[in-house]
Amino acid sequence: MLLLRDAAVGMEVYLLRRTKGMPFAGGMSAYPGGGVDERDGDTDLAWIGPPPADWASAFGCDERLARELVCAAVRETFEEAGVLLAGPADGAGVVPDVSGEDWEAQRQALMAHELSLAELLAGRGLALRADLLRPFAHWITPPGESRRYDTKFFAALVPTGQEARDVSGEADEAVWTTPGAALDQHAGGTRPMLPPTIHTLGQLTPFPDAAAAMAGSPPAPLEPIMPTFAEGPDGRWAVLPDGTRIRMVVPLSS
Repeated sequence: MLLLRDAAVGMEVYLLRRTKGMPFAGGMSAYPGGGVDERDGDTDLAWIGPPPADWASAFGCDERLARELVCAAVRETFEEAGVLLAGPADGAGVVPDVSGEDWEAQRQALMAHELSLAELLAGRGLALRADLLRPFAHWITPPGESRRYDTKFFAALVPTGQEARDVSGEADEAVWTTPGAALDQHAGGTRPMLPPTIHTLGQLTPFPDAAAAMAGSPPAPLEPIMPTFAEGPDGRWAVLPDGTRIRMVVPLSS
C-alpha cells in the first residue's frame, strides 16, 4: 500500500525498513503490505466503493481474488501502519481515530489470525471503503528467483484524523518521506530498495500533491511487470519490459 499525505515539503509516502533478520528483503525499505489471508474473501463483509468486478478488471484476476486483494490491502495497512480504510456502513465518512487500546487489541488479534477483517468491521458497524483505494501497479518476480511473488500495489490517502504508526513489529524504521528524497537516498546507498519500490516511487515523483497522485493512478487494466536482471561492468540492473533499467544499488557499510 502506497500511503500518501501532503506536507510542507510536498507529497510524502510512508516507508517501512524491514528488519535485517527477515528472510526476504531484510534491511530494505518497502511499503506496508503482506499476503492474502484465507478469510479475506469473506462475502459478508460490508463494502463501499467499486465492486470486486472492477478490481478484477484492474488486476486481471477473478472476482473472488479481487475481493481478497482489496481486503488484504486494507487489513495489512491496519496491521502494519495502524491506518484503517473503513467507515460507517451507511457511507457517512471514515472512522477518524483507531489508536485507542480497544483498537490496538483488535489489531493484535488480526495479526494473530484470531479475528478476521470482516468480524472486526461487523462488530463495529463499519464497512470497508474500497473507494479510498486506487490500483497502482502489478509486479511479478521473474523465474529463477528463490522467492517469487505476484504483487498488486494500491495507493490511498491517510484518512483525516488518523496517523500512520510504527506498529508492524517487522520494521526498525518507519518514515514519511518525499518520493524524490527516498530515491536520492537509494542512489547514495543509504536506503536499499527492491525494483518495484524504486519504480513506483519514480511514478509518484511527477505529482504535485497526493490528490493528483490518486487521480493519476494508472487506468485499469494494469499491465503486469516482470523484470529481468542484467550484470555489467557498471553493476547489476533490473530491466523492465519497456527497456527501463533500474540500478541495484549495494547499500553502504554501516
